[in-house]
Amino acid sequence: METFVYRTKRRMRCGFTTGTCAALAAKAAVKALTGSMFPEHEEITTPDRSVVRARIEEARTGQDKDGRMWAECAVRKDAGDDPDVTDGLLIFVRAEFLREEEMPGGMQRGQADAETPERVPYCLIEGGTGVGRVTKPGLDQPPGEAAINSGPRRMMTGAVLGVLKERSEMRSVRLLVSVPDGEAVAEKTFNPLLGIKGGISILGTSGIVRPMSHEALTETIRAHLKVLAAGGHRYVLAVPGNMGADFVRGYLETADLPGRTGNTDATVSGSFVICSNFIGETIDLAGELDFSGLLFAGELGKLVKLGNGIMNTHSREGDARMDTLLSCALTAGADRQLLLKIQSANTTREAVRLLKKDGILEKTMEILLQRMDFFLKRRASDTLAVEALLFNPEFGFLGGTPGAKGLLAALCGEAGSGQ
Repeated sequence: METFVYRTKRRMRCGFTTGTCAALAAKAAVKALTGSMFPEHEEITTPDRSVVRARIEEARTGQDKDGRMWAECAVRKDAGDDPDVTDGLLIFVRAEFLREEEMPGGMQRGQADAETPERVPYCLIEGGTGVGRVTKPGLDQPPGEAAINSGPRRMMTGAVLGVLKERSEMRSVRLLVSVPDGEAVAEKTFNPLLGIKGGISILGTSGIVRPMSHEALTETIRAHLKVLAAGGHRYVLAVPGNMGADFVRGYLETADLPGRTGNTDATVSGSFVICSNFIGETIDLAGELDFSGLLFAGELGKLVKLGNGIMNTHSREGDARMDTLLSCALTAGADRQLLLKIQSANTTREAVRLLKKDGILEKTMEILLQRMDFFLKRRASDTLAVEALLFNPEFGFLGGTPGAKGLLAALCGEAGSGQ
């Protein structure tokens, strides 16, 4: 595509989604199925009114064992300048005509739909090799269905029915979407966490990939939270990345939690959501989905920014790491010499060593956590309880906001009850 956006002062090329690939391939395959040659290129208009044109690859026709004709082709995913692990994947669609007895739900060929008074053909969309299968409620498709979202389904259906209408063809079609490398690539996505097994998802609300899209990342968090909500979870443990998750697992082995009895081995692994840098958005989404509590756990270098009310912790949104530690250390009683050393520190890890050596690390963390608590609760308002745990790779647990241990105990209790 020759459409561009600007991110962090860089001109970046847009791409198109796996859903757009599937719609392009479906349109070309149905053209071949209805008697035309495969086009060298195919074109569609996406839901956001962008026109996408792509090359058709791997085009072929054949017959099944019953002699039924099929046509299949692929379109290569182009993510533009977005760092998308699905970039370059071939998205295949095989098209074949449905027989009367194969129509789902008792529909008959040419049955009228709710919006179109004239009789129209039907389009059945299925997932094949490399397309994930939904196993948990709360996602766009119900458990048991192929992970082909409703947006791409509408795009595919619209493109195919347009071809059938042009050719006065009333027979209905089956579209089988497959991605030969999808299962391997899916391990690098959030699909395993979301309960989507066996391959990638066919996605795309707008049909267009906009590089480094804020919306795309927050929608991934929303999807994960919806899965947890549908599974009955009332409490969520949000971590910026795997380091936070590993810390919590280790911390649980020795933590003295309210109401905890014996050697409880409750796991909260099923309650994790990776929030990346989007602290504020995660709070908002958890509130919208009516969760009762949200606990953040992460390394000081990432979460210290919350002490200054910075709710997107990416460096381009603001830093203030050392400024925050400086002001907290000053309140904790640090002298001028220590403050100057902290100001010159390259990392928060180095600053923690200095505070530990001077004997005021605990007091500094106490003040920082008070500030974090204020800003977290101001963002959440009265929608849900929000707390935080801090750790450091060298010294381990640094502290938590006032209600953090209680919220962690509630998480463990929910996990132990089988949620």
